[in-house]
Amino acid sequence: MTLVKDALFIGGSWVAPASDRTINVISPHTEEVYATVPEANEVDIDRAVTAARAAFEEGPWPHSSPKERAAMIRAISAAIQARAQEFAETVTAEMGAPTDFALFGHTYAAAMVLEGFADLAESFPFEQERPGLLGPVLVAKAPVGVCAGIVPWNVPLFLTAAKIGGSLASGSSIIIKSAPESPLTSYLLAEVIESVGLPPGVINIITADREMSEVLVRHPGLDKVSFTGSTAVGRRVASICGEQLKRCTLELGGKSASIILDDADLGAALPALLPAAFANSGQVCAAQTRILAPRSRYTEIVEGLADLVAGTKASDPSVSGTLVGPLVASRQRDRVEGLIEAGVNEGARLVTGGGRPKDAQHGWYVEPTLFVDVDNSMRIAREEVFGPVLAVLPYDTEADAIRIANDSDYGLSGSVWTGDTQHGVAVGRQVRTGAFAINSGMMLDPKSPFGGFKQSGIGREMGIEGLEGYLETQTLVLPPPAKD
Repeated sequence: MTLVKDALFIGGSWVAPASDRTINVISPHTEEVYATVPEANEVDIDRAVTAARAAFEEGPWPHSSPKERAAMIRAISAAIQARAQEFAETVTAEMGAPTDFALFGHTYAAAMVLEGFADLAESFPFEQERPGLLGPVLVAKAPVGVCAGIVPWNVPLFLTAAKIGGSLASGSSIIIKSAPESPLTSYLLAEVIESVGLPPGVINIITADREMSEVLVRHPGLDKVSFTGSTAVGRRVASICGEQLKRCTLELGGKSASIILDDADLGAALPALLPAAFANSGQVCAAQTRILAPRSRYTEIVEGLADLVAGTKASDPSVSGTLVGPLVASRQRDRVEGLIEAGVNEGARLVTGGGRPKDAQHGWYVEPTLFVDVDNSMRIAREEVFGPVLAVLPYDTEADAIRIANDSDYGLSGSVWTGDTQHGVAVGRQVRTGAFAINSGMMLDPKSPFGGFKQSGIGREMGIEGLEGYLETQTLVLPPPAKD
């Protein structure tokens, strides 16, 4: 039975869309229509921005205390956790996230992001008195205003939490535009927002296709845009925001490297590398899909990874224990298969995988795939695959490994594996990337700033830096002290 949604969440209410156009949400596992939702158009976008503007200029939210904002953020987090299984099942159904990752990487991680922003709202110095040239000045942090959060399909609730968390903590209002492939989690989130009593218009949620993203970004009623998605679209968003002198945060693509040093404990490292590369079926911007292996242990590493990848099967995402499920759409499978073909044609050695699971009667599946003897000039080493494809690159010296890791247009995540933690930190400082783990497959920390160097983006989300992206700075010059 197809789930039907027929309204948009604007101004704190469920409202009829301006047109009768709808979006079919197709299950990546069954290839059948799972749900239909309204497709917002220009009229709906204008209504959402108008509601957010009214909430910011006329409503109580920008004038609420940090403690009040923290309490509301915590209420949203608690309501998400109370419905965690429902959120997880929904994201598995709509975009194919394996169920365990859907629960922890999508749902509970989103709640942790919100808890982090609640803590920040209570502890952040929104006002500071400082000494000026002639007397004291008061430096105040004001909400940036009306924001747009454009969310991709791969981890929709988590990325929405990063945007609404910063907006709410600052006292701003926001319009969330969810992706057409995974809009149902945003409907659950709207129900949560409605239930906790957030003032109308502080968060508005719509779903639209990609061309409407530009309409939203161009809207003159916006003060800031937070976009997560591809680098190509990020350039377009940045261009529009630059024309209008509109604030923007961009979290874009990645091609992250895991550096295995010759003193690494491979028994601990190799099993941890698999989820760092294949979590969410490899559809994570921070996935660590380039493994840099020293020639002194290259054969040992390749053989260990070959066994692990060959033992990982692409299978039904609703079954607990599944690491790799289907890709989100047939176009995504086509892209991944095209890059696998490019790897073979460019001379990389395909060790395991590379095709479609023989027992999959339906679904957009690609086998977990391992390439070795990869050169960093190859497309599979330079382009973001966004699928379960791992590439092993040999290196000669540590300096060579750092050079290869940095030889990328991207700089989003990465890791190093070593017997010496402090030496790992020293290596991490040399890799030009926004997040870096030592002896861990963690791609990011939900309470810490996340974003990238180079073409991986501009600005940060989460953490203090993420909150600051939703704030403007105002200097109030106080009267000089009276003379005796």
